[in-house]
Amino acid sequence: MPERPIRLFGDPVLKTASAPVGEIDERVRAVVADLLDSVAIPGRAGVAASQIGVNLRAFSFNVDGRIGYLLNPVLVELGGDPELVEEGCLSVPDLWYPVRRSPWARAEGIDLDGNPVSVEGAGLLAQALQHEVDHLDGMLYLDRLEKDARRDAMRRIRESSWF
Repeated sequence: MPERPIRLFGDPVLKTASAPVGEIDERVRAVVADLLDSVAIPGRAGVAASQIGVNLRAFSFNVDGRIGYLLNPVLVELGGDPELVEEGCLSVPDLWYPVRRSPWARAEGIDLDGNPVSVEGAGLLAQALQHEVDHLDGMLYLDRLEKDARRDAMRRIRESSWF
């Protein structure tokens, strides 16, 4: 199945809190397949359902050869002192800014069979878990930027060819 187009900054779906997954039906299974296809592209660490235009609490991840997904994910634990890490987003192409993230994270959710799943990790995986849960809560990484960095990002977005 081909990857779905990524929604870009300005699309209202990106600022909308995602609806929880209820019944796991063929629609949900198709969304997960699309998420996994979309995250398999090299250079992608995660894709939230909202980024492919679906208002559903689900995301996929692809970090260090570990590919997976979570339905109804919740960050249940963060570890270590938050630190500034460079972050970008498929929905805000070509812009990278320092964002304060915890160096370790654990998220819990369910799989397509309704079984509990826990994903935890450090570094990029921790960052991806936090970033994708933010998406599902209707938040972009831009919302976490310090005032001057956010002002610069907004200026660069307005000047970009994709906006």
